[in-house]
Amino acid sequence: MKRQSQGEVIKVSGPLVIAKGMRDADMFDVVEVSESRLIGEIIEMHGDEASIQVYEETAGLGPGEIVVSRGAPLSVELGPGLIGGIFDGIQRPLDTLVAMEGDHITRGAFAPALDREKEWEFSARCKPGDRVTGGDIIGVVQETEILEHRVMLPPGKAGTIVEIHSGVFKVTDVVAILETDRGAREEITMMQRWPVRIGRPYVAKMSPSAPLFTGQRPIDTFFPVAKGGTAAVPGPFGSGKTVIQHQLAKWAEADVVVYIGCGERGNEMTDVLMEFPKLPDPKTGYSLMKRTILIANTSDMPVAAREASIYTGITIAEYFRDMGYSVSLMADSTSRWAEALREMSGRLEEMPGEEGYPAYLGSRLASFYERAGIVRCLSSDDEERVGVLTAIGAVSPPGGDLSDPVAQSTLRIVQVFWSLDSDLAYRRHFPAINWLTSYSLYQTKVDAWLNDNIAPEFSKLRVDAMTLLQEESELEEIVRLIGQDALSDSDRLKLESARSLREDFLHQNSFDEIDTYTSMNKQFKMLSLVMLFYYEAQKALERGVAFDRMVGLPIRDDIARFKYVPEQEVDNWYALRSEQLLEEMRALSD
Repeated sequence: MKRQSQGEVIKVSGPLVIAKGMRDADMFDVVEVSESRLIGEIIEMHGDEASIQVYEETAGLGPGEIVVSRGAPLSVELGPGLIGGIFDGIQRPLDTLVAMEGDHITRGAFAPALDREKEWEFSARCKPGDRVTGGDIIGVVQETEILEHRVMLPPGKAGTIVEIHSGVFKVTDVVAILETDRGAREEITMMQRWPVRIGRPYVAKMSPSAPLFTGQRPIDTFFPVAKGGTAAVPGPFGSGKTVIQHQLAKWAEADVVVYIGCGERGNEMTDVLMEFPKLPDPKTGYSLMKRTILIANTSDMPVAAREASIYTGITIAEYFRDMGYSVSLMADSTSRWAEALREMSGRLEEMPGEEGYPAYLGSRLASFYERAGIVRCLSSDDEERVGVLTAIGAVSPPGGDLSDPVAQSTLRIVQVFWSLDSDLAYRRHFPAINWLTSYSLYQTKVDAWLNDNIAPEFSKLRVDAMTLLQEESELEEIVRLIGQDALSDSDRLKLESARSLREDFLHQNSFDEIDTYTSMNKQFKMLSLVMLFYYEAQKALERGVAFDRMVGLPIRDDIARFKYVPEQEVDNWYALRSEQLLEEMRALSD
């Protein structure tokens, strides 16, 4: 155990505290400041002077106060009891603190992240004499009705199991005894700690190829994110960033969801906290909270804690990834996190980069997003265990300006860009994802997967639909100058079909019980029906049928209503309506 270092405060500047006499401390050590034991982290060392980032309110703090180093970096507790938890940026359980302190949590309040009194039913998966290494599953706990918590040997440990017991234990109770290669005996509990700034190890990282289905049509069909991929959602105020994040947290095809509310308004986090327990999981029927972890670090909390919250969230996400689960991480928003970096950098008197952000902004963002991926987990088992961590970050550039340093640094790193457009939002078109400026670099791989698993013509339909939307954008310029009546019937058909694509396919109501989620089968059939009208109408035009006669066909209303058809009726409904469309088109030519 490293010797604890004790010093005294010589300067206080907002969340930055400078202490002398800290020669024995290391970078990123956790410290306790003053008698109130405010939690902080050393972020800079000069001789025996340490610059400390304090994660709590520093009002009233002055020179002469004592500072004690804990001799260990900022770490999170990992074990049964995380699922359904609501933590702040440094993993203090907020529901426990409210029970202890009331609505107004006092400075220096502390409670362990994992409940020390709760008992769990532990089922051993190893027996005495088994050789195990870091990452091996030694037992399981049924943490919630839908999630099995796999208790792993911490990375870096290896040896032979001497004792292991099934039964009812607390997280701090010894469940196994390990004899290391050096002959030492170590006690193993269900809980482990891990420093938040260090990514958890794995065997190998693989290239993402399968899509992460979200049930959101503009995303899944046009700008998909792969499992283990990275995505960014930039957009101005009111464009629907948080709603998209909520939708992804609810519906994304993931076993575990980690939602980080980083610097967002308290009412938005309140919505999450109030909504999630009531929402049924579409796959199991249980509450979404049975597979969700919330990190709440709102805008009225100390600014420095935002910086830690991102790392706390992704470390917890990596832990569940290592069990072999698919984990989806939502960070809302990385711009507020970057603001915390900027504030601390300014107080440290570092040379500012663009718009006052530190020069290392890009590298810090990259170190966060690169912890996502699809990995082969640490394990000595013959059976290969694969874990997935998908990271989706919201970006809030001032005024929606994408030249903002945070937005630009993020775009250089992530593979998917969902550009939210205020004009679309003002027209009440949600999700307000601009189909002309958004992109996905996973498109080629995902197209191949969709063609193989959903329908062979999926990618062709998507390309044709996107071409139609781009041509609509070009034709709109002409329409503004000379009016729609001056266009040819062929161009008018393109405009009408693109309008159908926008209103009947891309527009999706998050608050409608049926429309909030669309399976890939339904997405394909919706797109097929819209494009079938376009293809058949083109043929009809060539046969000399007037455009005006096609616009008013009864089938058009059914195409518009398709989004509200329940999933179990989709196949039958599509078969009947596609046949009806062909019949109505044939009737026009007769």
